Amino acid sequence: MSEYSLSQTVYRGRTGNGDVAYEGNVSQKKSYRRAIRHLTTGFAAVLVFLALIVPDQIFRLPPGNSVFTALLRVPVEALIAGALLLLLPQRGRLGRARRLIAGGLGVLLGLLTVVKLIDIGFFAVLARRFDPVLDWILVDDAYNFMVDSIGEPGTIGLSVALVLASIGLVAAMTWAVLRLSGIALNHRVAAWRGIGTVAAAWVALTLMGTQLIGGIPVASHTAADLAAHTALALPNDLADRKRFAAEVQVDAFRDRPADQMLTALRDKDVIVSFIESYGRDAIENPAFNSAVLTSLAANQQALTAKGFAARSGWLTSSTAGGGSWLAHSTFLSGLWIDNEQRYRSLVSSDRLTLTRAFKSSGHRTVGVEPGIIFAWPEGAFYGYDHIYDSHTLGYNGPGFSWSPMPDQYVMSAFQKLEYGPTDRGRLLAEITLTSSHTPWAPVPSMIDWDAVGDGSVYGPMVANAEGPTSVWKDENRMRTEYARSIAYSMDSLLGHMARYGRDDLVMVFLGDHQPASAVVGTQATHDVPVTVVAKDPAVLDRIAGWGWTDGLKPDPAAPVWRMDTFRDRFLAAYGPEGDPH
Repeated sequence: MSEYSLSQTVYRGRTGNGDVAYEGNVSQKKSYRRAIRHLTTGFAAVLVFLALIVPDQIFRLPPGNSVFTALLRVPVEALIAGALLLLLPQRGRLGRARRLIAGGLGVLLGLLTVVKLIDIGFFAVLARRFDPVLDWILVDDAYNFMVDSIGEPGTIGLSVALVLASIGLVAAMTWAVLRLSGIALNHRVAAWRGIGTVAAAWVALTLMGTQLIGGIPVASHTAADLAAHTALALPNDLADRKRFAAEVQVDAFRDRPADQMLTALRDKDVIVSFIESYGRDAIENPAFNSAVLTSLAANQQALTAKGFAARSGWLTSSTAGGGSWLAHSTFLSGLWIDNEQRYRSLVSSDRLTLTRAFKSSGHRTVGVEPGIIFAWPEGAFYGYDHIYDSHTLGYNGPGFSWSPMPDQYVMSAFQKLEYGPTDRGRLLAEITLTSSHTPWAPVPSMIDWDAVGDGSVYGPMVANAEGPTSVWKDENRMRTEYARSIAYSMDSLLGHMARYGRDDLVMVFLGDHQPASAVVGTQATHDVPVTVVAKDPAVLDRIAGWGWTDGLKPDPAAPVWRMDTFRDRFLAAYGPEGDPH
């Protein structure tokens, strides 16, 4: 038998025959258990505190220690919940109700924390909050993006991990609230004193409007704001649907006779092209804009040599980081489409689009949409006579990450299928270029136009290129590849114009939205460049009053318009209103 003399208090256990079976130190065990209780209580307090005060735009804070400074906040929700639970009795029916209420508050806080984490991701990528009613459609886009970036097995594993982590977070938050409510009940007097002191501080800080950094108040009500936003999502969306139904009916060009539509462009072929993720930062951000500026300068020189001129300005897109279809529909319809509900309502309406306006003016309208890989019933809304998608452009080469085919191939196919033949009427082509879609790797290279063929020439280009996983490990490399992809799209579009463009060709090209904030940061605008190119001086004379910059590169001081205003300005400029007086 051995004795422990670490303490005066000794615990002995005996077997049935009286022999000493074990000995322990009661003080040690009590100290150990007390330490475990303190650690678990502290963990619960930190977990609940962070859930209440971390802002959903934390990545918009300045760098450095400011993120930690932002945690020095006083959450009013903790004061209200604590007071409520302390007012309820500990025993009896109300005591049981108190425990149910505490558990319910824990589940609610856990769910709100999951929503907040999603919000943080949305602000980081799309520069806006997650809409719990309308944004579930984006899950599919996010999944496909991750497949392109890390492969399908990794994406499945990550998806499962995120679901399990969300469930675990809700469970942990429920346990934490129950734990803290129990501690508070066992120390009612101290708890009431603490709540009173902190409540006084919160009121004082609110009255003084005290802020630390980034406009974030010290007196916090972050969780309450998030709960209100989430709870009001459905009624707000319903109200927005009603507002939008009224907006659709307001259209100055709805009843315009066909013979008065786009009269100045009846003898022109017109291309309207969207360049994926071509945002203002692609031109103005010195961290990565060199490739784009080089492309613009070279294409400007080539087009000028062919007799083309251009004017450029800025449009504010209805989306950022993704959601290209929202920007396309905004530009073509003249309505602000910034969510899926508005988009679905729009394509179910008879709203006049730019493509329909050209159709009324006598143009053959075609859509060249290499990014469309499934059925696209919305195409009928836009008024196309024919749509070329990923299956009908004749491509026989490899995909380039998200993009099913390189932009130069798209323009080459367009030349063969639509623009090259001369035995046709006037043409309006809406062309969406996708090589600059995330994840910007691998980026194709320009080849001789005569060598494009059916696209099989691109096989070795993909086989020898780095994939997204490698590129995205380096933030600077990712930004460089983004700029290279924009330059490639520009070279494909404008290179086609310089090589094949006839005297009667007019082009309007623009970006659909800025890239993700991983490239441009969280303070970037939603502005995108827009340019009109033509050889006939009369075409550009009609927009002389717009104040746009001569050339392919808009000046920083050029006018900035909302994207939904372009349709009406364009229809007026090239209709009877724009005739010289």
